Amino acid sequence: MADRYKILIADDEFNTRETLAKYMRRSYDVDTAIDGIEAKNKLGTNRYDLVLTDLRMPGADGFEVLAAANASGRTPCVVLTAYGSIVDAVRAVKTGAFDFVSKPIKLDQLEAVIKSALSGIEPQNGAVKNAAPVREIKASDDTDMIVPQDNDPMKPVYDNACAVAASRASVLLSGESGTGKEVIARLIHEKSGRQGKFVPVHCAALTSTILESELFGYEKGAFTGAAEQRKGKFEIADGGTLFLDEIGEIDLATQVKLLRVLETRSFERVGGVEQVKSDFRLVAATNRNLRDMVTDGTFREDLYYRLAVINLELPPLRKRRQEIPALAKKFIREFSLENNRSVPEISDEAMEKLCSFDWPGNIRQLRNCIESCVVLLQKDIIDKDDIPLTMPHIDSVEINAGEIDAQEAKKSSSKAMRDVEWELIEKTLAECNGNRSKAAEVLGISRRTIQRRLQEHEKK
Repeated sequence: MADRYKILIADDEFNTRETLAKYMRRSYDVDTAIDGIEAKNKLGTNRYDLVLTDLRMPGADGFEVLAAANASGRTPCVVLTAYGSIVDAVRAVKTGAFDFVSKPIKLDQLEAVIKSALSGIEPQNGAVKNAAPVREIKASDDTDMIVPQDNDPMKPVYDNACAVAASRASVLLSGESGTGKEVIARLIHEKSGRQGKFVPVHCAALTSTILESELFGYEKGAFTGAAEQRKGKFEIADGGTLFLDEIGEIDLATQVKLLRVLETRSFERVGGVEQVKSDFRLVAATNRNLRDMVTDGTFREDLYYRLAVINLELPPLRKRRQEIPALAKKFIREFSLENNRSVPEISDEAMEKLCSFDWPGNIRQLRNCIESCVVLLQKDIIDKDDIPLTMPHIDSVEINAGEIDAQEAKKSSSKAMRDVEWELIEKTLAECNGNRSKAAEVLGISRRTIQRRLQEHEKK
């Protein structure tokens, strides 16, 4: 197709407008408007295949631009929002916008939405032709940040995360399991300007011996099976961000080693003597109360203060219900695309049911609920009865929702940990010709531990 699609970008923020225009001009003909009034005027005199518009602009807001786009031959319109106005963005979609994208904008995600909006449209004719029943875009990243509204309990967390992102200070994220701690960790990394990688480590899924090798790496010949040098997560995160999830699960010996690395920004690989330096930024997360653990003597006080230079506590989803509509729509879109289905609407009654539930498993539980709903759905709209909520409300019940989800997570993590541990024991025993004492020495565990693991494995 020789012709190029023509796109209008309306945003009163100069940097956002010009950055988007520069990026889009590689593939499209792009026109810009500095506010809603100019956008409306251009829509009245020009033909566009797509409009990208900010919601809040002086003179005329995004809703007026949307109305003008609808009036000019129903030109597809994608709404951009930076103020956490998710409710307004959803309202815009209900009144004719094709979709909305939250700021800070991920260009690959925006490009996918644009391609989907333009599918079935001939360039510069402004009319939809045989639109494809399935939107041909990739499922969005499940770590995308829903920018909170001004009155949302997550707004202070979001603002503080953005404020401290550029610093080198360690950040501790606390809160119930499933509240989106890794999402905030990734947000901090993305806003930090650091050029290195975001490196996540799930501490609870690994034994202390394996965790040490994962974090610090090891030298060739450090132990049986170490056939070559391997970099650890600290080294891989040089220039980037290291995210230690479930930091409260590491043992005291590992805590001492972690403290030293935080103080010196240097370490030795397992089996090595050379000091390796790394300019990493540390973000840690926990669903446990580390202060109580310090009191109990199960977590080092000096490490706690090193980790919690900045302490951000994420509220549970039941205290931030404003986010549920946006999250639900995001997950509906994600799982519809993942399963190669058209994206269904959701009725007001169904959304009300989602918003009234207490979600003891938080965002993770909501996500699983939506996935089940989408996979089983046999029509074009999600009704109230399609929402598979089987858990009762817990408004009047004294219960620690975080502990419920943590127990389930621990079961899964414990199984993964046992599987990894057994694989390592089995391999080491083979290399030691079945000598349990030698294998125990190589692994740094007791012979009795190996004996117990063998007995447990025989019972399976």
